[in-house]
Amino acid sequence: MVFALAGNQNCGKTTLFNQLTGSNQHVGNFPGVTVEEKSGEIRGQKNCTVVDLPGIYSIRPYTGEEIVTRDFLIKQKPDGIINIVDATNIERNLYLTLQMAEMKIPMVLALNMMDEVKNNGGTIDIKGLSDRLGIPVVPISAAKNEGVDELIETAVETAKKKILPQKIDYCNGAVHRCIHAVCHIIEDHADRVGLGRRFCATKLIEADPAITEMLELNTNEMDMIEHSITEMETELKMDRNAAIADMRYTFIEGVVASSVGKCH
Repeated sequence: MVFALAGNQNCGKTTLFNQLTGSNQHVGNFPGVTVEEKSGEIRGQKNCTVVDLPGIYSIRPYTGEEIVTRDFLIKQKPDGIINIVDATNIERNLYLTLQMAEMKIPMVLALNMMDEVKNNGGTIDIKGLSDRLGIPVVPISAAKNEGVDELIETAVETAKKKILPQKIDYCNGAVHRCIHAVCHIIEDHADRVGLGRRFCATKLIEADPAITEMLELNTNEMDMIEHSITEMETELKMDRNAAIADMRYTFIEGVVASSVGKCH
């Protein structure tokens, strides 16, 4: 099985990769680009490889790193994603989490730096966070090698059983109507290429050329999609990218408010 290790920059990803693999690592380049590819066998597991994807904040088609990560997840279709999140900065980290959770790939969230949260008098409701996001959450401290064995067990079990992230419909109003209209138009195409309908819909709304090309939509379908997007932009008085980002951040704020607290 192949696992993708994905997360923001500076969230302890390299440290976790080293804990997962020990010294059993290989370094090369991703196909066709100069971005370094690190992979290794997961310790204590047979035939389980983890690939360390470039640290990014969002799956957008802008930077080389973002394109490498998106292409690996879409085209290589790993058996599972280990999404590492900085527990001291959950709000910023979860933007990428929400995008990957829509990709129809088994995923586990590794909540890193939990020792720092506790030392600062903070608390995180692990079960509540898992319920809100629809994926398993495992608290870890990669630097201290705490929780890593449980993370490996959870990731392998989730991938073996092909447990997909639970569907969470967190949009509302004009964005909700637009995403659902686009999902309805593209459902056959998304199913054909094996990608989540909602992931494809949001990528089309964000005008991602690679997803548009993959889905092979006809002119009539593209026109209907554009009509739905224009309606949304007119109603919200903001452009398509801002509308999608605002929807995600509003949901994330609610998740953080209900899951992250301070000890008194």
